[in-house]
Amino acid sequence: MADEIMTLKEVAEYLKVAEKTAYRLAAEGKLPGFKVGGSWRFKRADIESWIASQRQSHQE
Repeated sequence: MADEIMTLKEVAEYLKVAEKTAYRLAAEGKLPGFKVGGSWRFKRADIESWIASQRQSHQE
C-alpha cells in the first residue's frame, strides 16, 4: 500500500538504522516526514522515493 503511514520505529526498522538515527535525519530535513501531535510520521511512498534518490546520488 503506497499511501501507508509509518511511525519512526517502523521507518528505522525498514531502513535498518537506529531510531535515534532516523529521528536525527527527519529532524534535519534529510528524511521526508511530518509531525502529528509531536510524533514523526512518514509515507511509505516518500521513503521509497528517498531511498531511490539516495542510491542515484551515490552512483554519480
